[in-house]
Amino acid sequence: MVNFVLIAVCIIAGMIFKATKSIHPDAHKGINTWILYLALPAVSFKYLPKVKWTTEMLFPIAATFLISVFCFFFMMFYSKSRGYSRRSRSTLELASGYSNTSFIGFPLISAFYGEGLLSIAIICDQTMFFALSTLGIIAAVKGGSKSGKVSAAFILKRLITFPPLIGCISALVLSQFIDFTVAEPFFDKLAATVSPLALFSVGLQLKFNGWKKLIPQMSMSMLYKLILAPAIVLGMALLFGIKGDVAKITVFEAAMPTLVTSSIIAEQFRLNSKLTNLIIGVSIIVGFITSAFWYQITELLF
Repeated sequence: MVNFVLIAVCIIAGMIFKATKSIHPDAHKGINTWILYLALPAVSFKYLPKVKWTTEMLFPIAATFLISVFCFFFMMFYSKSRGYSRRSRSTLELASGYSNTSFIGFPLISAFYGEGLLSIAIICDQTMFFALSTLGIIAAVKGGSKSGKVSAAFILKRLITFPPLIGCISALVLSQFIDFTVAEPFFDKLAATVSPLALFSVGLQLKFNGWKKLIPQMSMSMLYKLILAPAIVLGMALLFGIKGDVAKITVFEAAMPTLVTSSIIAEQFRLNSKLTNLIIGVSIIVGFITSAFWYQITELLF
């Protein structure tokens, strides 16, 4: 409940500031720059050095990437059937293939399963972050180009210069040689700004005019994100005999609403940020309901 109130406050605050015109129209770009260049890399340095990599963690890693891959094909067929542009297709991929595994996922896991299982959730979260920094950026680059065709060299350049990916790889490599314990309070403070600032940025960019025309895209996005994605992971767990807490948390994290950071990437690469922001807002509300359903399913089967 507290988390839901915080989400609502951050988004509504952004909408109020925008409506009163007491903030620059492009203020969200400055906020997004802070998140991309400082806050998100700090998340990697906060969590990755503490992760204990075991063979059983291969399932949440594989499942997270497969959600994005299946989303690519799902949105490709859907977009072609509706005659959508490459830009619209990339927007739907970005808004549907990546879960809010931390800001929404962590509190809900603590509430439903207990804090002891957050170690598995962290694996899901960091893998989701890495998938967004690679597959998500590739989709965004293609959708943001006028022709829809981008060279492999250009995509590689955007990938290796994307700050969150640099932070993710740096945290993985440097943590093997450097003890970051002393810097943890600093990383905590930077990482804590991600969700509230990202939601505030969403509020600044929310536009409700013409939202009825976007209902088909929003509905299809949430169908995949909140229903099909966790169902795919559930099927994988049953197929490969994955049981216990790893299966429960992986399925549950796959059922989380759209990742807030998707809005920032959509805006940066000139995708349909209006659609992305609407999907984020609505999926968070609907996701609180559907997550209870998936909790019951995981408890019943695992």
